[in-house]
Amino acid sequence: MALERPDPQTIVIFGASGDLTRRKVMPAIFDLFRADLMPSQFAVVGYARSPMTDAAFAAKMKAAAKEASPETFKEADWRRFEKHIGYTAGDYSPGDRMISLVAKLRQLEPEVGTKTLMYCATPPEAFPVIASNLGAAGLAEDSRIVVEKPFGRDLHTARDLNAILHASFEERQIFRIDHYLGKETVQNILVFRFANGMFEPIWNRLYVAAVQIDVAESAGVAGRESFYEGAGAIRDIVQNHMMQLLATLTMEPPAKFDAESIRTEKVKLLRAVRPIDPSLLVRGQYTTGKVEGERAQGYRDEKEVSPDSSTETFAAMQLSIDNWRWSGVPFYLRTGKRLPRRVTTITVIFVDAPHMLFEESGIDMPEPNHLTIRIQPDEGITLTFDAKVPGAEMRVRPVDMNFDYDESFRVAPQEAYARLIHDAMQGDATLFTRSDEIERAWEILEPVLVPTTPELYAAGTWGPEGADRLVHPGRWFLNGGKSK
Repeated sequence: MALERPDPQTIVIFGASGDLTRRKVMPAIFDLFRADLMPSQFAVVGYARSPMTDAAFAAKMKAAAKEASPETFKEADWRRFEKHIGYTAGDYSPGDRMISLVAKLRQLEPEVGTKTLMYCATPPEAFPVIASNLGAAGLAEDSRIVVEKPFGRDLHTARDLNAILHASFEERQIFRIDHYLGKETVQNILVFRFANGMFEPIWNRLYVAAVQIDVAESAGVAGRESFYEGAGAIRDIVQNHMMQLLATLTMEPPAKFDAESIRTEKVKLLRAVRPIDPSLLVRGQYTTGKVEGERAQGYRDEKEVSPDSSTETFAAMQLSIDNWRWSGVPFYLRTGKRLPRRVTTITVIFVDAPHMLFEESGIDMPEPNHLTIRIQPDEGITLTFDAKVPGAEMRVRPVDMNFDYDESFRVAPQEAYARLIHDAMQGDATLFTRSDEIERAWEILEPVLVPTTPELYAAGTWGPEGADRLVHPGRWFLNGGKSK
């Protein structure tokens, strides 16, 4: 289904002077404009504490757009776009009536109407204040609000934030954004499962031996030290990105392909996930090492990090899903900073074929068949199975059948933020997280949110050795089962 232009509206970006606006939000809106996917009449209004003119804000955003897409940026496109950009300074104090924003929106009404998309590109502590102030200022009724992660830091704070949002906005107006759900390859999981008759019949405990989900990052925490010290890998990645991947991969087929049907199935799946057993979790923290040939300092040597910090920069865990489809199948989740490379994959390991024929013949045991879904950076899907090596001897070796997104479609996948912002303007919540889904994800993680002493691992390795002992059948497929 082709994307359409949304109705006329104003996008208000709270935190307009911040890093998220510069790196992601404004470049995504500009990309939508260049693709002719913005409304016929629209305005983009930046809101932050810093005093700034419309022209000064537009100049900053131009530099951000050029930095994001240096090869495709065109001055003519920007000159047409910047006519829609404005700015107003304002506070985030409780009880603030947002007088300057109200005046700005009233000024724009004759041209773009009253519909607004309120995008919270601010630190999370500002979310409740923004939502409450929008309600008090009378700006919530005809608005949608986009809230970034992290959505709370535990079950209690997530429930509190949901209650504050619901005091001013109905659930249909709230768009909790997770950019992983905007990635083409994540959306493609649904098509892969439900449009291909050869895979859905074997997508269950009878044919799947185990599943591994990896979100590996080669970068450290530079620039995010203060946030990361209060979060760690479990809150930063597992609670949102990895739970979304897990639910999308394992949910039951929805009755219809619409937002509520899909989100309801994801919630049903998460309700079947057993809360994590602390004994099936390995925490890690990186020390000095080498990543991609460059020396990397240890986590405790980073700025604003405590020298005796117990914050985990790595987490590996085993999950169980207690339903008919997945009972008995172990799910392994692993994420970490300062790992050898940046890559996100899902590996579905299939049950072994009977091997008696090969055992009696003295032939090397074949590798288990497995399916690898590459989320980033090289989007695609690989099916690995066993084949005979050419020659007189009977030798077996794993071979790959590969689908590469770029090679097959000859187009680069759309940037995740652009897709999600467009959907929010349209009011399509399919790729956004519902309140009960957020709260259930926190319930699953609640037993392991209390920090414990992490195992140390050198930067540039695949994490602590404890993670290798956790996984069954004894190897992580992403790195061949080796920590070092």
